[in-house]
Amino acid sequence: MTTVLETEGKTLPDAWDYQGQPADRSTTGSWASAAMILGGEACERLTTLGIAVNLVTYLTGTMHLGNATSANTVTNFLGTSLCSACSAALSPTPFLEVPSLRPPKCTAGSDTHCSPASGKQLMVLYMALYLTALGTGGLKSSVSGFGSDQFDDSNKVERKQMTNFFNWFFFFISIGSLAAVTILVYIEDNLGRQWGYGICACAIVIGLVVFLSGTRRYRFKKLVGSPLTQIAAVFVAAWKKRKMELPSDLSLLYNIDDIDDGQKKKQKQKLAHSKQFRFLDKAAIKIPESASSTTMIINKWSLSTLTDIEEVKMIIRMLPIWATTILFWTVYAQMTTFSVSQATSMDRKIGSSFQIPPASLTVFFVGSILLTVPVYDRIIVPVARKLLKNPKD
Repeated sequence: MTTVLETEGKTLPDAWDYQGQPADRSTTGSWASAAMILGGEACERLTTLGIAVNLVTYLTGTMHLGNATSANTVTNFLGTSLCSACSAALSPTPFLEVPSLRPPKCTAGSDTHCSPASGKQLMVLYMALYLTALGTGGLKSSVSGFGSDQFDDSNKVERKQMTNFFNWFFFFISIGSLAAVTILVYIEDNLGRQWGYGICACAIVIGLVVFLSGTRRYRFKKLVGSPLTQIAAVFVAAWKKRKMELPSDLSLLYNIDDIDDGQKKKQKQKLAHSKQFRFLDKAAIKIPESASSTTMIINKWSLSTLTDIEEVKMIIRMLPIWATTILFWTVYAQMTTFSVSQATSMDRKIGSSFQIPPASLTVFFVGSILLTVPVYDRIIVPVARKLLKNPKD
């Protein structure tokens, strides 16, 4: 009994350390491990944007492709980089500096037609770009979620830290972006792309080392199945029981508390019930195998816990927020394509010798994020908490 009391509250019920043991609250998670994730993400952002933001000028100036083709290639590259396909890989783009993989340079004032890249050269180009995109896609799809796993949502202090983590997560990727559109772009335009792409490769290695250095401190959440399967199962179970009356007493509905001790340790943390989308709660109505039996049919397509249902409700509530980002990313795509192409025709000289690289004009977009994130975190969020009086905060 003494051992139980001494360890009570020191370990988390739904998180494990790198050895598979219950995560100790004092030695795992929180900002110490989140900092490693933020550092790795900053390096990843430097690498990805360092390639993408100056890619239009590379495709038009070096590979001799048209503006429309170049812009389409960049947007396809960025779109693929947002897919969750695989884990992060080292950038193969430095190989594009091999002379045989580029068409001959155009001579200024010559009537000779500039030959566009051949099919073989484009094949190598696209292979390098999409390997990079698929690698960063695997990282983007998991890094923010893994970062939030380092904080315990049931703890009031760590819940606030989790909210701040997402703000600073966006701030750090903007730091990486700022370095990419200023320092890295300048190096690529003035010292050579081989230097810029070499820095990208080194940056992703550094990010990997920083990320792995926090392994002993990370908290890991065990997977409990595909979220798409869970969403489908809840809707199917609710549809099967659509004609049944929903009990007013929540204790009559199936939840984690009803799971036997042998299986409970594999389940998630219990969530509070909400009154939205009540029709989904019917998925938790208990149905005995027969009229004379008290044994329930345990099938995820016929019975879901209230916690599973609440997670589905959270996803539904997030859909309007997700929909608003469509316009944002539509505008963002123009920042790295036609805006950069337009900048090449502008007078970008400062003084007699220094000339701003075309891709560096993206700094206005990145700079606005860096300026507004601290304001949002330190001013808007505290004021909103006081006005809304959110009981969870």
